[in-house]
Amino acid sequence: MEINPLGTEIFFHLGPVPISRAVVTTWGIMALLTLISWLGLRRTRVHAGTFQTVLEIVVETISTQVGEIVRGDARPYVPLLGTLFLFLIFANLSAIVPDMKPPTGHIETPAALAAMVFFSVHFFGIRSQGLSNYVRRYTKPNVLLLPLNILSDVTRTFSLMVRLFGNIMSHEIIIAIIVMLAGLLLPIPFMLLGILIGIIQAYIFTVLAAVFIGAAVGSVTDK
Repeated sequence: MEINPLGTEIFFHLGPVPISRAVVTTWGIMALLTLISWLGLRRTRVHAGTFQTVLEIVVETISTQVGEIVRGDARPYVPLLGTLFLFLIFANLSAIVPDMKPPTGHIETPAALAAMVFFSVHFFGIRSQGLSNYVRRYTKPNVLLLPLNILSDVTRTFSLMVRLFGNIMSHEIIIAIIVMLAGLLLPIPFMLLGILIGIIQAYIFTVLAAVFIGAAVGSVTDK
C-alpha cells in the first residue's frame, strides 16, 4: 500500500497529459453524484417517493444550515456549498471501498477545492456589494492594512487546504502502517473512526466556506 502522501499514481495518459489515480476517483465520484441527482429528480412528484424525499431532506438541511451561517437567503449559495459538501462526503468516505484511496488525501484535490472557494468568495462578494465597495473593505479600518487583509485571505485559504489534506492523509498513513504491522483485521476500528473523521472534515470545510462567503457579502459582519 502506498503511503507517500505527495506521491502521484498515474493511471493512464490522455495524449501527453498524465491522469492520476486521484483524478480518476474524482471523475467517478462526480459521475456517481450526477447519476444520483438525475435518478432522484427526473420524475419529481408532489407526493414524493422515498428517494426524492431523501434528496429533499438533504437539500433542505443544507439550505437551513447555510442560511443560519450567512444570516440571509441561502439560495444563491446552496448549489455551490451543497455540491461541495456532498462531494467531500463521498470523496472522504471512498476509502472504505476496497482498493480505493480518497482523492482528498492527495494535495492537489484539497488545493483545487480551496482555490474554488477562494474565487467563489470574491465572486459572491463583488456581485453582492459591487466591485468598488468590495475592494474598499480591504482598506478598513486603515489603508495601511491593505497588505495584511490580502494576506489574510490567502492564508485562510491555505489553512482550509492544509486542514482537509492533513486530516485525511494522516488517517490513510496510520491505516497503512497498521495493516503492514498487524494485518487486515485490526485496522477496522480505525476505519470506522475514519468514517467519522471524513464526515466531520466535510462539514468543517463547507461551514468555513460558508463563513467566508457570508463575510464577503457582508451578511455576517453587518447584521
